Amino acid sequence: MIIKSTEIKFFKKDSINYYLLYGPNAGLIEETINKIFKPIFPENIFKYDEIDLLDNIQYFREMIFNKSFFDDKKFIIINRASSKILDIIQELIDTKATDLKIILKTGTLEKKSKLRNYFEKSKFTVISAFYEENYQSLSLMIEKKFREKQIAISNEIINLIIERSKGDRINIANEIEKILSYAKKNNKICLEDVIKLTNLSENHNITELVDQNLSKNKKKTINILNENNLNTEENILILRTFLNKLKKLKNLKINLEKNKNIEQVLSSSKPPIFWKDKEIVKQQLKTLSLTEMKYLIHKVNDLELEIKKNNQISDQILNNFILENLKSTNSAI
Repeated sequence: MIIKSTEIKFFKKDSINYYLLYGPNAGLIEETINKIFKPIFPENIFKYDEIDLLDNIQYFREMIFNKSFFDDKKFIIINRASSKILDIIQELIDTKATDLKIILKTGTLEKKSKLRNYFEKSKFTVISAFYEENYQSLSLMIEKKFREKQIAISNEIINLIIERSKGDRINIANEIEKILSYAKKNNKICLEDVIKLTNLSENHNITELVDQNLSKNKKKTINILNENNLNTEENILILRTFLNKLKKLKNLKINLEKNKNIEQVLSSSKPPIFWKDKEIVKQQLKTLSLTEMKYLIHKVNDLELEIKKNNQISDQILNNFILENLKSTNSAI
């Protein structure tokens, strides 16, 4: 069944155990889970990324149905859900698993999505869309937070917080906490203080994300994805970083096939590879075959065009590419 995001807090949650929260407003989704769902099960909260869960599906089944594994209640959050998880959700519903709540989190879902259609039509599930917020709603939220602490702020300060947080609710909350901590000592806040205290909302280093993904480091890659909310422009920048690194790796791989001495190949690279980057480059050369590099270069070029045509689901397109790349077959040098 479909529930508006604004109505979830009034919904009787004891009657439903399966929720799908989707949309571009990841900050509001996270806030909803923390304020509305987590208090129901303050303990035994388990988080998974769909790719990890599907890779260990038998363990997940045993965990769900093994009463001795947990206390009475289980609260499971699955990030980056897609239609691939639908079979296990249907199985759980059919077997009437008890003392369980599962929340699926994901970005924008197309109307034809099997996962979305199932959650909309089933009487055992709830689906709620979280759309991007406008300036007015964010402004009211900020104003309320400061009013609760009896601290007056100007419209200029509100504008600055929203701008520097890129309108993201999680970033805004972090900045407000920082400002309130300062204001607690000084009993007031001015625009100049906020300028010094707040940071431009910069995502985790894009180079780090690309490097860890090309090294097939699943844990670090997923952690970086979980920490960030990227926009279309940043997604394209990530793809171009992939492209530049893959082209460089391809040339190194070709040279390595001629000269088996990896240290010499890296030392003679132009532009030069900094010493601090050599180990991860070695890992990437060991992990990726020349064939895979060529395939990924072609794939990245296609993805940039796809994202430009479908910018509303750019996060989903990029995440799928990154997560699929973690599954690719390794090959030794």
